[in-house]
Amino acid sequence: RYGETENARRVYERMVFVHPQPKSWLAWARFEQDEGEVERARDVYGQAVDRLTDEFMDQHVFISFARFEASLKEYERARAIYKYALEHLPKSKSQALYNQYTLFEKQHGDSAEIEDVVVTKRRMQYEQALKHDSRDYDTWIDYVRLEESTGEIERTRDVYERAIAEYPTVAEKRLWRRYIYLWLFYALFEETQAKDPERAREVYAACVDLVPHKSFTFAKLWLQYAWFEVRQENLDKARRALGRAIGMCPKHRLFRGYIEMELELREFDRVRTLYSKYLEFDSTSCATWVEFARLETALGETERCRALFEIAVQQPVLDMPEVLWKAFIDFEFDQGEYDRTRELYTRLLSMTDHVKVWVSMAHFELTVSDMAASRAVYERGYNRLKSLGLKDERLALLEAWKEAEDANDGDPEMVEKKMPKRVRKRRELQDGTLEEYFDYVFPDDSQGAGFKLLAKAHLWKQKATQEGQ
Repeated sequence: RYGETENARRVYERMVFVHPQPKSWLAWARFEQDEGEVERARDVYGQAVDRLTDEFMDQHVFISFARFEASLKEYERARAIYKYALEHLPKSKSQALYNQYTLFEKQHGDSAEIEDVVVTKRRMQYEQALKHDSRDYDTWIDYVRLEESTGEIERTRDVYERAIAEYPTVAEKRLWRRYIYLWLFYALFEETQAKDPERAREVYAACVDLVPHKSFTFAKLWLQYAWFEVRQENLDKARRALGRAIGMCPKHRLFRGYIEMELELREFDRVRTLYSKYLEFDSTSCATWVEFARLETALGETERCRALFEIAVQQPVLDMPEVLWKAFIDFEFDQGEYDRTRELYTRLLSMTDHVKVWVSMAHFELTVSDMAASRAVYERGYNRLKSLGLKDERLALLEAWKEAEDANDGDPEMVEKKMPKRVRKRRELQDGTLEEYFDYVFPDDSQGAGFKLLAKAHLWKQKATQEGQ
């Protein structure tokens, strides 16, 4: 500020000697640029590149140097700086440098040149990484993606062949999962980019033979293979592939994929056969029963659908029976078979006393009949839950009941009288300590001596308070 430019310059010279860090050199270079000393600034950048060791060298020094040259329209100098930096800095320390170089070439250079430079550099990096671990499948995938982007068919094919040759030596699915994607990408490359469907078919066949299906399999491989044959208009080959898969290693996803394919082809008889085989494989899957029944409904086969539901609910073991019963009840309701629907609710309540079933049946009666019929269901449910001693469920039922009475101009006060009081109690634990907890006391429950004594104590306290006032 005092105009002592030379003194300031000497301070900067001392600073970069004592503190040989990138920010020190960048501060000096900015000072020279602000003073309009172009040659001096260039000399400072040059000294920084020469004198900074690998320990202190930073990509931002080169970025600043290149930007300085670009601001002077010295584009070739800037390009040379970027290329020098990319060759000498490790990839882990040059991500911002890559980005700036790409931006620079987009603004001032030839796109073909920058693409070639970047691709070559990345090839070297991938090769270097694969020397350390030849079974790093993520790196192989990135490598083949790079080659695909260049459009060089033979070079890409060569990288794919090298990649799939590095198969896992241990038959564990987690080790094969990423490796299989190399085969899938290879087959898609041959089909879509190389336009060689016969070679793509050979890739699929080789991969299918390679996977140890007795230990594990990949449904994605079989399904992609089948859809490839569909695109080639070879439906028989597609079906043979999926039939072979189900015969060797049946899986839920294989059945569902095969069914989806036949549905899109509108082969409904084949779909029925597949659902039958699927249920032979796993009769506990409620989702499969429901999907099969919905197919029959969509085809207008009401009796077949009803028969399927009847068979399904009689299975000894089901993974989600509530889903199946709900679908069966909804089906009969949609068909307008209210007596059948009521019968299904009755059958279901003979097997479970879940509060949601009682509430659902009450809503059904309210929809098809009146509030009196719905109230009768609520009464039955309340008494049943009371006999089982289920207090939380009784409270949930009463809340739903009261809401229904409010919404339909009923008698909510009748329900309100049944609402329990929330009281604080104590119980002794195994270690002898006392624990407080909350309980519900319903008005229509038979009260023991303890509760009567508690009620009398409350009355005495009320009377004493009134006398004191």
